[in-house]
Amino acid sequence: MLSPNATIGIVGGGQLGRMSAVAASRLGFQTHILSDIPNPPAGQVASHTIIGAYDDPKTLESFAKSVDVITFEFENISVKGIDLLSSIRPVHPSGHILRISQDRILEKTFLNGHDIPTTKWLKIEELNDGAKAGLELGYPFILKTTRLGYDGKGQAVIHNQEEFESAFETLKPHPLIAEKKVDFSCEVSVMVVRNIHGTVQTFDVAENQHKNGILDISLVPARINVDLRQKVQELAIHLANSLDLIGILGVELFIDQNDKILVNEIAPRPHNSGHWTMNACPIDQFEMHIRAVAGLPLPPAIRHSDAVMKNLIGPEDMALWPKIMATPGLIGHLYGKDIAKKGRKMGHVNILFPFNSLPGEFGIQAILQDLYKAE
Repeated sequence: MLSPNATIGIVGGGQLGRMSAVAASRLGFQTHILSDIPNPPAGQVASHTIIGAYDDPKTLESFAKSVDVITFEFENISVKGIDLLSSIRPVHPSGHILRISQDRILEKTFLNGHDIPTTKWLKIEELNDGAKAGLELGYPFILKTTRLGYDGKGQAVIHNQEEFESAFETLKPHPLIAEKKVDFSCEVSVMVVRNIHGTVQTFDVAENQHKNGILDISLVPARINVDLRQKVQELAIHLANSLDLIGILGVELFIDQNDKILVNEIAPRPHNSGHWTMNACPIDQFEMHIRAVAGLPLPPAIRHSDAVMKNLIGPEDMALWPKIMATPGLIGHLYGKDIAKKGRKMGHVNILFPFNSLPGEFGIQAILQDLYKAE
């Protein structure tokens, strides 16, 4: 267990690192950010910041020697870099988990090997594999890169062989992965956290809606029956134990029309769909993650309110910020980014409801309707 004033190193300077650093400061820890861009959002609230490449040995060695334990806030980083860091200081979650989460083929293979259900999938190595995918998966299916895909990037919906051939040439690098398209009733996610002592806690299951491939709204609790929510949490606990996780893990899942649960992706870090915990829980996802990384006890992940989280994306949503600040009941969080680019996550808004009184439909649309009216 880390002592107060110990330093936690965070690889990555984005908003997840920023909110993790704030949580660490509440627990009496210092944070040191490693970022590959100047003036990162996390650096604005951290004790120290170093700017350098994630695969530069000298930068990594200097960073590791300045901290007591290391974590990361996104997956698209050098695994070799994480291995170097691990040779100097403990890194949580481990490089093993990072490797699995970075590659969709490794991810699906691991999940299926531990009796965790996913949609049917095939490895795509050459052009001739398209016909096999169409035959075994049926049209339409989803063709994805195995790495670096996020927020809807790096994938295409394939309706026929001609579309496959075009996407095969466009999506790089190879191999690719083809996934059977899920006829889902809803998309959900759950945050699970585990510490070095094997204590595991899960937050409530969130229901998610996406817009242009980017998470738009999360609603908690998810509008699925209690038994399904419990099964999702149990699956997440099984996954955390199977990975020997230390830290927090976001698990994204589909619920199909027959109430079958299918895991879509895992993310070994705090997650956008867990931002509702910042106002609806006594201890949010970021503090839970820091507690696990620092070897602190993990209390139950209690929710005291129902909640809706709305992402603020790009210049259009940022134009609403003055109204959000003036509207009672809207709890805003900005990430300190300087330019509101199209499709860029700039912040989020949480809305709380009395426990067990969340509207049947996404009430946030009604609550925010005045904000979206034309001037």
